[in-house]
Amino acid sequence: MMKKTIISSDALGESYYCYRHTSGLEVALYPMPQFSSVYALFGTRYGSIDNTLCEPDGTKTEVPEGIAHYLEHKMFDTKDGNALQELSQNGAEPNAFTSNATTAYYFDCTEHFEENLRILLSFVSVPYFTQESVDKERGIIGQEIRMVEDTPDWRVYTNLLECLYHSSPARVAIAGTVESIAEITPETLYACHKAFYDPANMMLCVVGDVKPDEIAAIAEEILPNSRSEVIERDYGQEDMRVVEKCRREAMEVSMPQFLVGFKCPPAADGAALMRQDIIADIACDILLGDSSPLYQRLYDKGLINGSFGGGFDQLPGIAYLYAGGDSDAPETVVRAILDEAQRLAREGVDEAFYQQLRRASFGSTLRALNSFENIAVSVADGAFRGFDPFRFPEVYDSVTRADVEAFLRESIVEERSALSILIPKKEGASQ
Repeated sequence: MMKKTIISSDALGESYYCYRHTSGLEVALYPMPQFSSVYALFGTRYGSIDNTLCEPDGTKTEVPEGIAHYLEHKMFDTKDGNALQELSQNGAEPNAFTSNATTAYYFDCTEHFEENLRILLSFVSVPYFTQESVDKERGIIGQEIRMVEDTPDWRVYTNLLECLYHSSPARVAIAGTVESIAEITPETLYACHKAFYDPANMMLCVVGDVKPDEIAAIAEEILPNSRSEVIERDYGQEDMRVVEKCRREAMEVSMPQFLVGFKCPPAADGAALMRQDIIADIACDILLGDSSPLYQRLYDKGLINGSFGGGFDQLPGIAYLYAGGDSDAPETVVRAILDEAQRLAREGVDEAFYQQLRRASFGSTLRALNSFENIAVSVADGAFRGFDPFRFPEVYDSVTRADVEAFLRESIVEERSALSILIPKKEGASQ
């Protein structure tokens, strides 16, 4: 059985239970007895950036780009039919997702929870692929890829990552390419499942009115023993230089669309990761948010419109801040962003404005706890990357205005920036 640990947050008045199952699986239970529904997420620390199989003997094998996403699609197939349909017929609402670093399968239901949990753990743990089904899925995913590649938002974002990163697999789309998925076979799918769907590399999070012993018993019944081996990762080596300063591409857009990115030093897993996320979130709002002085100036001059915005992403081995939208003068906007960041770092951020946006960021994080899905995803992310998401009040208390100013000064610099621009085809047919 499992040894229970209670994870508590005095600031939030919340707690949840965490276990390490005998299979190696980490299990978290977030009690919500006042609700009739239950949400369960079964995830693995395996995403689109994991394109290298690293064997214990040091052997490394490259696998096709997009295979994590492909595997997610095929996991619902079973010898007896389709687990997605089985869950739906049993009153659950199931789905799945693949991100850069995580694949997760989940459902919510108001009845038959134990039966649905058995289905979830079973089909994710025991893969079933045939050549016929793999070939059929190739056509479906290939069509999805082609549709996405024709969208401006996808193109401007993908071009930016290719400009920023030399070797990080983050520069490759989550679904891969039509060419890369053509290389996927049942054998490669089985190999990736064996490598990354090991219980010790996985996390089960349940939110709702359920008993820990029920979850433990079902996990004990279904899950295989773990290989108990640490999975080695290879994400390439990145320095702070960019590959390409600016890339323009003609596309069917009514006006130029742009995305500028800034390469930031990645934080180590653990509390530092959450702290950098919070600092960067506040910095984005101060610099780029729709209440910021820069936003107002650019909007009043007609240089940006309501599409303008920015954000910050951290993946294993990389971090970047980005901003963009529609503009007839992308270079002018980028210049203004750089100048404003350095001005704020030099002159300081207004204290009242800083406190306002800090409170807003905190409130947004707090409201996310109203969602079963957000709770489960946050707990899983924390388990995979070594932090407790419910410790965010303490982290917010530790963040200062000087931290935000230092982030702006050190991260929003021209030499670590790249610019992706889409221009209307009628203006750039020859480019």
